[in-house]
Order: sequence, then structure tokens, then C-alpha cells
Amino acid sequence: MPMNPAARTPEAPSSAKRTELLDAAWRLFYRDGYHAVGIDTVLAEAGVAKMTLYKHFPSKEDLIAAVLERRSREIEGMLDKAIADAGRSPTKRLLAVFVMMGAWFRMKDFNGCAFIKAVAEYPVPKSKPHQVAAAHKERVVARLAELTEALPVNEPEALARALMFLGEGAIVMAHMHGRPEVAEEALEAAKVLITAAAK
Repeated sequence: MPMNPAARTPEAPSSAKRTELLDAAWRLFYRDGYHAVGIDTVLAEAGVAKMTLYKHFPSKEDLIAAVLERRSREIEGMLDKAIADAGRSPTKRLLAVFVMMGAWFRMKDFNGCAFIKAVAEYPVPKSKPHQVAAAHKERVVARLAELTEALPVNEPEALARALMFLGEGAIVMAHMHGRPEVAEEALEAAKVLITAAAK
């Protein structure tokens, strides 16, 4: 008998507890910071025992890394959707990244970049949160490079890096000053960079 497409297989108890921990940790870490939030606070928010936490995450750094890895997958999925929704124009597909940022900056819970914060709080490159954050940013640059390769520009990889710098700055400025319209300003600046890089 074919499965009802609306039906969902319930999560195993262990998997459900892990999800609850990640959900609680994300809310707290993103709002308050990584060092400021203790493990006991995460446990109280998630409603799970300490033994359950350490069954899934041997250390607080492991928990933070898992939170960041999940957030990275979410962001990359949103990027892919925004790019796909932009149609077939290579320029529109590239600029869709900045359009998406504008929607993100206007979200009620926007509180800056979780990855920038992670590197600020875990500056040692060998720490797990730092490594996960750096890997995420490099994947975003690689995605931008795929998009710039479709444009008639000189040095598409250099353009991708420049656009990444622009996007990172926009995130910081939007958060610092509470100005979501920074995204539109960054979008216009991105158009200038693309024009300047044209062959």
C-alpha cells in the first residue's frame, strides 16, 4: 500500500530529544551569545536531562558546532531557493542573494550573523565553532563563484570574493545600526561591482 504523502514518520525519542536540544540551543545562543549561555540554561529551555545532552554532544563546543552546521544547511537551502526563484538571468540570480538578505534583515528575530559571532567568541582556528563557521563562509563564497562564472566578467572568483565582503559588511551594519535597508544599499553596490568587472 502506498504511503500517505501527508503522513510523517514520528521521530525516535532520541532523535526528538536531539532536535529539542538544537532548537533550544539555537534560540539562546543566537539571542544571547555562546559564552553567555550555560549548559544548564540550555537544558532548562529544552526540558531535558544533562545525561541526554552529553549522550548527543560530548561538550558545549560540540553542541555549538552542531547548531551552526544545522543553521548552515538552512541558509544554504534558502540561498538555493532564492537563486532558483530569480529565474534564468545570471545577473538576477546573483543579485537574488542580496534580495534575500533584505528579507532576512527585516525578520523580527534578526540578530546578526551567528557565524561571525562564533568566530568572535572562538577566535582560535582549531576550535570546532570556528572551523564550522569558516567552512560555512567558504561554501557561500563558492556558491557566489558559481554564479559569477555565468557572467561575462573578468576574474569571476575575485568578483565573488568582493561580493562576499560586501554582504558580510551589510550584515554587520544592518545589525549594528538596526537598518534593514542596508540590504538595498548593498544591492546597488553589488550592481556597481558587477558592471566594473564586465569584460
